[in-house]
Amino acid sequence: MSRIGKKPVELPKGVTAEVKGQTVEVKGPKGTRSFTATDDVTVALEEGAVRVTPRGLSKRARQQWGMTRSMIENLTVGVSEGFKKELEIQGVGYRAQMQGKTLKLSLGYSHEVNFETPEGVTITAPKQTEIVVEGIDQQLVGQVASDIREWRRPEPYKGKGIRYKGEYVFRKEGKKK
Repeated sequence: MSRIGKKPVELPKGVTAEVKGQTVEVKGPKGTRSFTATDDVTVALEEGAVRVTPRGLSKRARQQWGMTRSMIENLTVGVSEGFKKELEIQGVGYRAQMQGKTLKLSLGYSHEVNFETPEGVTITAPKQTEIVVEGIDQQLVGQVASDIREWRRPEPYKGKGIRYKGEYVFRKEGKKK
């Protein structure tokens, strides 16, 4: 039995959900998101909460049960609060700045890196060494943050590069004589 799947998804204030067949559409102050569940589960709206139940006891139905519930909860959190990833830049001369919808990164290359902001995500650079990625789609926010980090991952000797805020970078000792 799925412990996650058993819990109903409570809808916070200002958030409404609509279930049409296998599709759940959630509307909130930040926008609208929808998710289509597989045929292995049943989705129902009961007393201000969305309840997910498996159809049968097959392994796939039990897997989809918890996953579907988590996806619906992520929709409600996204439209009510939103998701946020913070990145830090470390290194001499490494900096970031926003120009319109383009994030300009100076990362020690012979050229500046221009990163276009995709639709559905907001990127800000409050300081030259900080980048904040925000949006209502958790997967898209994480993917954009990962794409930015990919331009210069933190290296293990000096720790230079782009890292998630609070990320621990394993440091190695340099070569000895």
